[in-house]
Amino acid sequence: MVAHAAPPNKKKKKIPFDPKAFLAQIGEGRTIAERDHNQVIYAQGDTADSVYYILNGKVKITVLSQTGKEAVLAILGAGDFFGEGCLNGHTRRMATVTTMTECTLMRLTRTTMLRALRDEPALSSMFIMYLLHRNYRVEEDLVDQLFNSSEKRLARILLLLANFGKEKESELVAAPINQETLAEMIGTTRSRVNFFMNKFRRLGFIDYNGGGIEIHNSLLHMVLHD
Repeated sequence: MVAHAAPPNKKKKKIPFDPKAFLAQIGEGRTIAERDHNQVIYAQGDTADSVYYILNGKVKITVLSQTGKEAVLAILGAGDFFGEGCLNGHTRRMATVTTMTECTLMRLTRTTMLRALRDEPALSSMFIMYLLHRNYRVEEDLVDQLFNSSEKRLARILLLLANFGKEKESELVAAPINQETLAEMIGTTRSRVNFFMNKFRRLGFIDYNGGGIEIHNSLLHMVLHD
């Protein structure tokens, strides 16, 4: 009787890790939350125990001084992280995060995020590139505050909020944003923002469209060449 050799074991191909799929799917230590407009995700001083990834919508990050003065640090949208300070040992939130639109958020516990960053190079690379980009943005904001006029700072903020693309003639600022928030972002008064917004509209740099603001290429040219 002839013995037949056992067929070789076929190893299953490992499916490549997809960071965006990981950040969009519920799993161990990962939950998805839907939030309405103007809801606080967490407040300054709360326990820092998780990282958030924005799947859809916009949020604003604010800090409150001991004297009660509020400042807007950033406005973040789809594809952005926040709350990552907990990964660096911070036990309390340093700022308040509030939704500006309806939002879909992925919440990852600190343990889950640290484990994924350790085990999955693709996610680690994506996260590092995001932090480098945000660090560069912070440096740009500092230079903007130190050397540019409030009018030019407002123009730059509007362009950033609109995610202005070179291939488009104009884009809408999708999230409703009031002049008081714009004033907090650029470090000036609401009356000055109102003056500049009226000037921009008169010169054809922007248009108001319902709840949004339409940004034109001419505003970008003003920032670059003024």
